[in-house]
Amino acid sequence: MSDVSVQKKIQARPFASTRNACKLCAPLGACFVFRGVEGCIPLIHGSQGCSTYIRRYGISHFREPIDIASSNFTEASAIFGGRDNLVQAIENVSRQYAPKVIGITSTCLSETIGENVPMYLFDYKRTHDSSDLPVLVYASTPSYRGSHMDGFHEAIWSLVSSLVPCRDEGLHRGEKERERGSSRVNVISGFVSPEDIRELHEILTSFGVPYTLLPDYSESLDGPSWETYQKLPEGGTPVADIRAMGEAMGTLYLGKAVSPERNAGSWLESERDVPLYPLNLPIGIEETDRFFFALERVTGKPTHAKWKKIRGRLVDAYIDGHKYCSGKKAIVYGDEDFVCSMVSFLDETGINPVIAATGAPSTVFAARVKSLLRNSRSPCRIMDDTDYATILEVAREMSVDIVIGNSKGLYLSRNLGVPLVRCGFPVHDRIGGQRILHLGYRGALNLFDQVCNALMQSKQDSARSGYTYI
Repeated sequence: MSDVSVQKKIQARPFASTRNACKLCAPLGACFVFRGVEGCIPLIHGSQGCSTYIRRYGISHFREPIDIASSNFTEASAIFGGRDNLVQAIENVSRQYAPKVIGITSTCLSETIGENVPMYLFDYKRTHDSSDLPVLVYASTPSYRGSHMDGFHEAIWSLVSSLVPCRDEGLHRGEKERERGSSRVNVISGFVSPEDIRELHEILTSFGVPYTLLPDYSESLDGPSWETYQKLPEGGTPVADIRAMGEAMGTLYLGKAVSPERNAGSWLESERDVPLYPLNLPIGIEETDRFFFALERVTGKPTHAKWKKIRGRLVDAYIDGHKYCSGKKAIVYGDEDFVCSMVSFLDETGINPVIAATGAPSTVFAARVKSLLRNSRSPCRIMDDTDYATILEVAREMSVDIVIGNSKGLYLSRNLGVPLVRCGFPVHDRIGGQRILHLGYRGALNLFDQVCNALMQSKQDSARSGYTYI
C-alpha cells in the first residue's frame, strides 16, 4: 500500500479520543491567575496528582518554584466526600503560609462526586473569626467542562465577583460618577507571559492614571533569585486594587474566548456600570493600535510619543523583512485568543496562515479567524477541538514553511521538517519561555525577528552549499 493510500485511510478513520492534546487542564489556568494575586496561594480540591501536574508544567515553563496546595483526596474522600480534607487544607495553608488570599479550585474528581464547595466555605466562615481568616475565593474548574483557558477566566471572574462590592441600590448615579473621577482603568491581561505583563505595566504607567492589572504574575512567576526561600513570592495584584475595579472608567479585557456568564468585565458592567471594551490580544500593529485607541478613549489621554516611535520601527522592520516572509505558509496553534491574534500578526506581515488550530471547542473561532485574514492568498484550514495528531494529518497535504506555537509543536516541526518558532504556553524545551515578549509593538518586533530568522536559517540549512549573506 502506498504512503498516500495509508494517509487517506488514517484520515478516514474516526477517533473517539484525543491523540496528543492541544490543550491543558482547567485548574492549571486558575492556579496561575491566583499566583497573580498578592499574597495568594492556590489550593487544589482534589487528588495530589492534580497539583503535581500543574507544578510540573509551571516550573518547566517559568523556571520558578511554585507551591500549590492540595486537599489530597484519598479513596475514602472520593466515597464519603472531601469536606474534612478541605477544612484541614485551609487550616494547614493558613498556618504555614499566612496568605492574604487562598484561591481554591475544583478538579474533575471533586466535581464528579458533587462536592458543594461554596457551602463548605460558608459553613467554615460562619464558625470561624473572620478577622483571622484569609480571603477565600473559589473557582469551579472541572477539566471535563473546559480547558486551561476556561479555568483562567473562571478564576478571574471568581476574584472580581467575590472581592468587588456589588451595586449599592441606595447610591445615586451622580455619586457613582464622582467615584470614577480619577480615570482609573482596569486591564484583564489574558494568559500571557510575565514579560508581556511587564510591558502592559509600562504602557499603562505612561498614561499616568491609576489602574488595576489582573492577574499580575510578572514578579511572582519571574522574580529575582532569593537568598532564602520565600513561601509566598513578592508581587501580584493587590487585593485593594481588585476591590477598586468597580470604580474604574472602563475595563479592557484582552481576549474574547470567554463565556458571557463568566466574563469579569461583563460582571463589572452589569453590577457597577463599568464599560467593557473586549479586545483581541494586542499582537501585531493592528491589534496593538486598537489597544492604544481603547486606552485613549477610557483615559482621555493621548498615547506617549515613545510608543509611536516604536511603532515606526516596527513598520520599518516589516519592510526590511518582507522579502523573507512574503508568501510563506505557516501553522499556528494554541489558545484561541493567542491563535487569533497571531493570525492577524502573520497576515499583516505577508505570511499566509494555512492552519489555525486550537484544542478547545468553539462556536466562534472560525468566524474570528476569517475576520482577521485580509491579505492572505492561501486558504486557511481552521480547526477547533483538535489535537496535534489531527493537525499533522492535515498539514501533510500542504506545503508548509514554518510552525508557530508552544513547545508541544515540536511534534509537528520534526515530522514536517520545518522550523518551529516557540511562543505562547508552555515552552518546556528552551530557557526563557517566561520572558518571551508577544504584546505591544515591541512584542511584534520580537516575534517578527524570530520568524524571519527561523525562515532564513531554514533556507541556509537546506542549501547545498553554505552561505552567509541572505
